[in-house]
Amino acid sequence: MLDHGFFEPHDQPLLFIPLGGTMAHGQARGGGTAPRSPHPDGERGQFELGGTEAAGRVADVLLLFATGPLHLGVSEIARELGLSKAVVHRILQSLVSRSLLRADPGTREYRLGPGAIALGSRALHDLDLRQLAGPTLRRLRDVTRETTTLSGRVQDSRMYLDQYESPQEIKMTVRLGHPYPLHAGASSRAMLAFLPPAVVDRVVAQGMDRLTPETIRDEAVLRATLAEIRRSGYGTSLGERQHGAGSVAAPLFGVGGEVIGSLSVCGPVSRFDPASVRLLMPQVLAAADEISRQAGWDGGSAVDGIA
Repeated sequence: MLDHGFFEPHDQPLLFIPLGGTMAHGQARGGGTAPRSPHPDGERGQFELGGTEAAGRVADVLLLFATGPLHLGVSEIARELGLSKAVVHRILQSLVSRSLLRADPGTREYRLGPGAIALGSRALHDLDLRQLAGPTLRRLRDVTRETTTLSGRVQDSRMYLDQYESPQEIKMTVRLGHPYPLHAGASSRAMLAFLPPAVVDRVVAQGMDRLTPETIRDEAVLRATLAEIRRSGYGTSLGERQHGAGSVAAPLFGVGGEVIGSLSVCGPVSRFDPASVRLLMPQVLAAADEISRQAGWDGGSAVDGIA
């Protein structure tokens, strides 16, 4: 926010790693035969499983939401994990009761809840990326005299992980750990432009909420803007998520060339006229390249026309 305060919009998602070590059906821990399941589908109930196996299944269900579509139904989860629908339903109800998931009564599907977002936010706060990017962001702040930020992706949203505030009296500060949409704001689109097409399609299909009168909501305009970001390597935002906020942002890449976040320079929109953006652009790109290389990316620039 400006001090006079406003917020400007700016994740690597968790990988789904199946948990091993589960017992074969019908075999008890001591090597004997387990009691026959009373369930007609042959699946033992969630609370009849050994503690480790039950915990593993709950974790597998939860992790599936970190890599798959935003919404998942019982049948889809059961098919993906090889579990019965009855077991999946019980696990989902347990997760909903703890706010880790939310149920949509209209579609009978589930999505991550506020509890999961809070856990993800805490994990993102502890990512090594913050420590890695800190010195570069601090130097960029000192050179530009504007606030610099670091963002990460959380499923189909973005969160600020860190910021270095401008020394100027009128400046912008951001809210760390709060989810923002991927279609609005320079830092969000800097990541979205380099994510797989399926992610872009999903963001469009979910609807692009109007956050301000300047928010891009037209699919053709969004896709054209993303293409331009891929060509130039950076994106801009002028009051798209919050009135009066301006920013220039670039993506950050990891070892395999995947997007791991974005950085931005941001401040009052009055200080982000075309001439100022042209001056900031090479500084932002250089800082993003420096952090990406420190993160293990050795492929040079991943965008057309940027050496």
